[in-house]
Amino acid sequence: MSDILVHTEAGVMTLTFNRVARKNSITTAMYAALAEAFEQAENDPAVRAVLIQGDQTVFSAGNDIGDFLATPEASGGEAPVFRFLRNIAAFPKPVVASVCGPAVGIGTTLLFHCDLVYAGDNAAFSMPFVNLGLCPEAASSLLVPQMMGYHRAAEALLLGEPFMAEAALEVGLVNRVVPPTEANGIAQTQARKLAAKPLAALVETKRLLKKSQQPAVQERITEEAQSFARMLREPAAREAFTAFMEKRKPDFSAL
Repeated sequence: MSDILVHTEAGVMTLTFNRVARKNSITTAMYAALAEAFEQAENDPAVRAVLIQGDQTVFSAGNDIGDFLATPEASGGEAPVFRFLRNIAAFPKPVVASVCGPAVGIGTTLLFHCDLVYAGDNAAFSMPFVNLGLCPEAASSLLVPQMMGYHRAAEALLLGEPFMAEAALEVGLVNRVVPPTEANGIAQTQARKLAAKPLAALVETKRLLKKSQQPAVQERITEEAQSFARMLREPAAREAFTAFMEKRKPDFSAL
């Protein structure tokens, strides 16, 4: 069975992370599938909204570290992950997300490109890029301060510590906090409400809402990708990933 389930019904393409045994950590193949799904959804007039969801216990643990280290080319600017990020950032139709449990790294940053986000009360968001010797991605260095304000963004991105669903609601990252058993259903209901509306009006309204961000978002995705690829080859990232694989705390004292 695929690690990304794709199902279209009632005008909604639902993309489900289906790798719960690995905490829905995302592989290069999964990024490629996501990128292709967004391209298909953009060109299919029957798709009027996209919903991204995980399991009620976990949204995504972010990158699959083993796969990430085995495919270093995946960090390049043309890699599937950046193809997916560019696609979701520029996607003209509404995107809804349902988030329960951990949402780590890109599991959080992709949400800044969604139009509606519903969270289970067990959701825990984190962007621990610095802790891996890396920098933010998905234009989060631009979008997080815009949404949260500088000091909260600095706390989230420099410390990389988790913040819970109620804090995400307070800063505007999520629209509503609900029991985890209800999150996917509520998100599906909202996506279907969107799909029932006139598509041209949805697309034009979203374009106007995001006009001030584009093309700055695409430029920041590219800039971050270049820095990310460079930093991935540096000693801090090597120590962080080695420590992760060896199940020990990294030692950055000399770095």
